[in-house]
Amino acid sequence: MSDLGKDLREELESRFTLRSSGLSAELTDPDGTVKLLIELRDGQRIEAVLLSDGEGRGTACLSSQAGCPAGCVFCKTGSLGFSRNLSSGEIIEQFFYLNSRSAVSNIVIMGMGEPLLNLEELRRALGILFDPRGLGISPRRVTVSTSGIVEGIRDLADKGPPVRLALSLTSAREELRNRLMPIGRENPLPLLKEALLYYQKKTGRRVTLEAVLLGGLNTGKEEAAAMAAFASGLGLIVNLIPWNPVEGLVFEGRPLREPSPAELRNFTAELEGRGLKLSLRYRKGRAIAGACGQLGQIRRQPAPRTGCQGL
Repeated sequence: MSDLGKDLREELESRFTLRSSGLSAELTDPDGTVKLLIELRDGQRIEAVLLSDGEGRGTACLSSQAGCPAGCVFCKTGSLGFSRNLSSGEIIEQFFYLNSRSAVSNIVIMGMGEPLLNLEELRRALGILFDPRGLGISPRRVTVSTSGIVEGIRDLADKGPPVRLALSLTSAREELRNRLMPIGRENPLPLLKEALLYYQKKTGRRVTLEAVLLGGLNTGKEEAAAMAAFASGLGLIVNLIPWNPVEGLVFEGRPLREPSPAELRNFTAELEGRGLKLSLRYRKGRAIAGACGQLGQIRRQPAPRTGCQGL
């Protein structure tokens, strides 16, 4: 601020910090996705992603924790373990880094960490972003994705903010889900469904179920029937996410793999035949390990594209 006197600028610099983090790396995918590696004051590192629509608007994917305690076996962040919660300032700084690269129109809290285990700091951050004296972002443009924290969903329903809610379900068979997502053992599916019903009753909002599709594990008829049963009575849409490869991730001794095109077609047909509304996520940022489940996997150069593309 060169319009201020030198003495005042020096005093401000000695007493305040404009940002508590710094950029360590920036990667750009040929599809326009940008991934930032951000180093926090204590040396912890997080990642944030900007998904571009190609028309000058973007979606900011923000992290809420350094690492993640959920331990989902198909997610790179889950394999890192949990370090700490982010402060509201550290969450907001991610937004400003991304917004300086392209105008952000939507926000998804789907980066590193479980947002509902850091709900108070997330609330504080979103409150600042929503405030009309600030950026005035509409809560309808924000989606919070959770691995299924029952108390957190109820808390969000009771106290807000009125954001969109997405549940990472992946499997509606309790036994398989608990093996894939250990946090489910403390948040069983019957209680989770009750919490979603409570959320919808309180807010009137539709919920999104996210299903990461793993080849040979959760794409069969039994899985489709269980998902349809779980969805019964809920107003929702199912977002199918073919697994994005992460080197070294295994499930019970076997490497995870992407679903084949035939598995995707058959599973989609099964769900549609049971009356579910579906969306198939277009996968962006895979060349820089910036896609769903890949954060924490640093890739300095774009990787060759393999598997099912254009989904």
